[in-house]
Amino acid sequence: QVQLVESGGGLVQAGGSLRLSCAASGRTFSRQAMGWLRQAPGKEREFVAGISWSGGNTYYADSVKGRFTISRDNAKNTVYLQMNSLKAEDTAVYYCAARGGALIVTTQYDFWGQGTQVTVSS
Repeated sequence: QVQLVESGGGLVQAGGSLRLSCAASGRTFSRQAMGWLRQAPGKEREFVAGISWSGGNTYYADSVKGRFTISRDNAKNTVYLQMNSLKAEDTAVYYCAARGGALIVTTQYDFWGQGTQVTVSS
């Protein structure tokens, strides 16, 4: 089992920035691929960004490429999502997720946090 707790969400104006954090505990964090996913009201959950267990590989959804950056600190068991140039359409609940094995760009992760709300006002 991996327990994940997100923080850092909130209300921000369009064009602003937020940094989400996800603290992990339980199964060896450094061997887990990590992802950030989001779900807006009335929409399906979607992949936003992912990072391999070593941090050497990252992937981004086209909608956030160039604006969001995922990173991890295995010494602190934490993964981050730096979000810049936020848009109203980025408004959603953001989830941190983990899986053993390879990085994936779908929503098929094994362990999930409770989510943190990000609201971008236009």
